[in-house]
Amino acid sequence: MDSQDQVGGAAFPRDVVVLGSTGSVGTQAVDVVRRNPDRFRVTALAAGGTRLQLLAEQVLDLNPVEVAVAWADAADPLREAITAEASRRRLAPGAWRMPSILTGPESVEQVAAGRCDVVLNAIDGALGLSSTLAVLKAGNTLALANKESLIVGGDLVTRAARPGQIVPVDSEHSALAQTLRSGAHGEVRRLIITATGGPFRGRRRSELTEVTAAQALAHPTWSMGPVITVNSATLVNKGLEVIEAHLLFGVAYDDIEVLLHPTSEIHSMVEYHDGAVIAQVSPPDMRLPIALGLAWPHRLPGAARAFDWSRPHDWRLMPLDDEAFPAVALARQVGRASGSAPAVYNAANEICVERFLAGRLPFLAIVDTVAQVVAELGGSAVGSIEEIRSADAWARTRARELTATY
Repeated sequence: MDSQDQVGGAAFPRDVVVLGSTGSVGTQAVDVVRRNPDRFRVTALAAGGTRLQLLAEQVLDLNPVEVAVAWADAADPLREAITAEASRRRLAPGAWRMPSILTGPESVEQVAAGRCDVVLNAIDGALGLSSTLAVLKAGNTLALANKESLIVGGDLVTRAARPGQIVPVDSEHSALAQTLRSGAHGEVRRLIITATGGPFRGRRRSELTEVTAAQALAHPTWSMGPVITVNSATLVNKGLEVIEAHLLFGVAYDDIEVLLHPTSEIHSMVEYHDGAVIAQVSPPDMRLPIALGLAWPHRLPGAARAFDWSRPHDWRLMPLDDEAFPAVALARQVGRASGSAPAVYNAANEICVERFLAGRLPFLAIVDTVAQVVAELGGSAVGSIEEIRSADAWARTRARELTATY
């Protein structure tokens, strides 16, 4: 690691690998890096392969040594896209370089395990698990935006990680990591995770029977990918975050609470046993937790916009309606069961969301089906990534079977 610039004892610039660089979090991470060239240099990018033009632009902006694409046949199309983009920018032959291009699913794990300072894992869904384990095994710091890999991997991931190796990038867990600096672990009474409640906050269960995909995708605060946006509407995302908080911070499920907060300005809170509640507040902007994930434990000046204190702010907090939105209570049950249960919860949900977005499943049937799949398999113990993948595959198959009749 180069130590050209020392900031609070941490060496900069830091060598960074971005996994999922063309997704929502990945593109914002690239923006953070681009605006802080004295702090970060990207050594590798990884993407699925569906947005090769964007990936080509990122290559020319960041000049990585390696690029990994999960799509096995992406090498030639990506080279052509990079060359065409360089021509469009009128770059001289010596002004840019063609990176080494690796393809296939294993290529992403390969760059994840490469020599660097920090790896941002922003891969969607359970597919990020193998990359998370590769990062941890290599000893790199993991800036974790892919919560599913921690939740699905459970003990496999926590056992592989050394203390402090995982830095959360989810806005809620980044907020908890910041506020937990205010006291010792034994002084914590409970963690409080906030949720906007999505587009259907305040509706009763009976008012959710005719919900459409377009309505579910109209999140009131955040701009995210379609799966996580639907997960926010069902509160499945918040259930996943409860499991993530337990695994990251070692706090019992009974001591992790979810409260509704419509404006997404209070990201999370920690209540200490003396009655003090410490909150992390900031405008809803993922660039702040991303910048913290890459620079942890240091802060980057101007990482995100600050509050406009010349106007009033609404910091209301409200209880969650577990009858209308049972996903959080189900997640607590799943988390306590541990073993394969979190993998089943996540996998079944991914299939149900896919069916819902295709217009083949009612909104309320998403969590109802997930609950049925979880109940059928239970929480069998897992000791390897192969057993997790087996549980994941079974849950996907079973969810497809249960939703085929709609």
